[in-house]
Amino acid sequence: MVKGIVVSHIVSTKKQPSLVGNKFMEVRLLENDQPTEKFLVAVDSVGAGIGETVLITTGSSARLALANQDSPVDAVIVGIVD
Repeated sequence: MVKGIVVSHIVSTKKQPSLVGNKFMEVRLLENDQPTEKFLVAVDSVGAGIGETVLITTGSSARLALANQDSPVDAVIVGIVD
């Protein structure tokens, strides 16, 4: 898992059918609680908002966090850090 800060949401006018209804977020990655110049796009499974610190799972296991586990997903927000 990696930690990051949600910086924006991404609007997609056309999606792969299994991703319809999912929200995409742009996340700035953190290392040692410091922002980096690394960003990624993750599917939001917990309702995170802009400015929130989140936990992201990546890789092939990320899709297991979604209702449709056959979705072509490589990064999913799975938690909000308090």
